[in-house]
Amino acid sequence: MTDAVAAIPEETAPVPLLEPREGLPPVVADETALAETVAAFAAGTGPVAVDAERASGYRYGQRAYLIQLRRAGAGTALIDPIACPDLSALGAALADTEWVVHAATQDLPCLAEVGMRPRTLFDTELAGRIAGFPRVGLGPMTENVLGLSLAKEHSAVDWSTRPLPEPWLRYAALDVEVLVELRDALERELDAQGKLGWALEEFAAIAAAPGPSPRVDPWRRTSQLHKVRRRRQLAAVREIWQARDRIARERDVSPGRVLTDAAIVNAALAMPLNVPGLQAVQGFGPRVNRRQLEAWMAALQRAREIPENELPPATAPHEGPPPPRAWAEKDPVAAARLTAARAAVTDLAEAHHLPAENLITPDLVRRLCWEPPAEHSSETVAAALRTLGARQWQVDLVAPAIVAAWAAPAGEGSS
Repeated sequence: MTDAVAAIPEETAPVPLLEPREGLPPVVADETALAETVAAFAAGTGPVAVDAERASGYRYGQRAYLIQLRRAGAGTALIDPIACPDLSALGAALADTEWVVHAATQDLPCLAEVGMRPRTLFDTELAGRIAGFPRVGLGPMTENVLGLSLAKEHSAVDWSTRPLPEPWLRYAALDVEVLVELRDALERELDAQGKLGWALEEFAAIAAAPGPSPRVDPWRRTSQLHKVRRRRQLAAVREIWQARDRIARERDVSPGRVLTDAAIVNAALAMPLNVPGLQAVQGFGPRVNRRQLEAWMAALQRAREIPENELPPATAPHEGPPPPRAWAEKDPVAAARLTAARAAVTDLAEAHHLPAENLITPDLVRRLCWEPPAEHSSETVAAALRTLGARQWQVDLVAPAIVAAWAAPAGEGSS
């Protein structure tokens, strides 16, 4: 990294940020206060720092329970999106403003739910990755780049708590206190490294991306599912998972607080025939009430009654190439292409001091290697990469490297 960021000596202790510079603002929790906030931020200048706090692990879903903003001329605002669920007026007021967000893909979905969508943004976490920082959390980045330390002891609290304790609010306000300053320093660093254009392409892609699609078979993400081999037992996992999801949604609690993934897998493996048998399964002890036990038993019974030809397949429905471990048997030539391409991407990423997955996504490399263009040239590979969704900066770097790797004696060659 350049002197622009490396100027803070390692032995210099970071300065702790303890209080918001203008004091802790009141939480915006009614329409009058929201209208004042919209007017203030519309009249502000420069980028706006945006952050959101969720109640992951406590509540169902990923909705925002506090939204923090800061902009020159407007100061800091803390907004309660439960009391003010429609923030579309604020989103419209900031439509032409650059948003500064840390790890934007985490916060943008819950911000969109309340009517806030950026047209342009600067993601300080992604900027850190592209710039080659080994630690890109907001705390480490603020320390390494600005020499300031943020307390992170409230990062995993239950933000659905009302009223929110003052120390939590102070923590939340400080998260946006220096975000624009961090953005400016990272922009200088990226520019000095010749990577600013790369970052801007990435930010534009994030801002333009549609919302996430619903997952296919989300129950297959159950922890320890690999222990379940039989299709009937997989059906039991699915039925219990879906029952748990319904209960969690109705109660607005995290599914893991209703029943752990480990308990779901244990029940599917054991397939008990009655409530006493289920109570003997780890995770279904005396603390589980009778009604819940009956709900889980009903789910197991549904799994038993599914016709054989309707049981879930042993593996998830899959689009695209097979898992790489199967390539050597299915298509040894493609396996050789993948090995060569992966090595080329790794070398290229190291040369440019950024993670390989930010240089080009591994899934995209797999798809290219499984179904390459008939002619292995920089032009044809570049076209294939663009079709698969790669950004132009990635195409410019990666296409020639992969073509060279495929043509090397140790690789597959042009066959």
